[in-house]
Amino acid sequence: MIRESSLLIGKTLAVLAPLIKPGALGSDLDKVAEDFIRSHGDAVPAFKGLYGCPSSLLISVNSAVVHGIPSNIPFKEGDVISIDCGVYKNGFYGDSAFTFPVGELKPDVKKLLRVTYECLMLGIEKVKPGNRVGDISFAVQNHAESNGYSVVRELVGHGLGRSLHEKPEVPNYGRRGSGPALKEGMVIAIEPMINMGKARVVTEQDGWTVRAADNLPSAHYEHTVAVTKNGVEILSTFDDLKDIVNSITN
Repeated sequence: MIRESSLLIGKTLAVLAPLIKPGALGSDLDKVAEDFIRSHGDAVPAFKGLYGCPSSLLISVNSAVVHGIPSNIPFKEGDVISIDCGVYKNGFYGDSAFTFPVGELKPDVKKLLRVTYECLMLGIEKVKPGNRVGDISFAVQNHAESNGYSVVRELVGHGLGRSLHEKPEVPNYGRRGSGPALKEGMVIAIEPMINMGKARVVTEQDGWTVRAADNLPSAHYEHTVAVTKNGVEILSTFDDLKDIVNSITN
């Protein structure tokens, strides 16, 4: 059930991808996403109305780390757009996020996206029974900081299932061998939030948007994964975004 919700997020992101270009509006993407999600049986946008969230997507632009509210400000060439999307279907949640480039990026910004995506995948590699949350956290932190970036500390990954946010918390920093043990059957969302500059963040007056205090770019990627007896299974998907992943990572 969680996989079904998570895969629908991947399909939603794939529908949005060709619309993300200079001049596009986050508010338009939000409507497209909501209509698409609701067209799939009993599926609904997980975020809308949760904790008072006014939108189906959270769209964070450039120095906004997470929780940006879709707006009518047009995207510009060289922007980076983090889209966080949740789906609630059949009684279970899925959660995933992807940072999209708008047109051509400056090399330093493209590197930030590449390293953040690599942080996600390195964290996922540490998911197996017997490991601990800290093994994931250390892998993310080590790769980000070794590339000169900062890890946001106030925001973390999380367990999910019948609720969007469940235990355990999954920080993007920590010590190997520390934290809760990973056990077969657990489902967690791993979501590196990496800043080009300093780690410090501030919340804007809208009460939602969390922005890098130094106003430098930030990136965010997220997968929902399950701990299996053989290791890890990624329940969400970027398969329909392979061209974009390749453009970022190569």
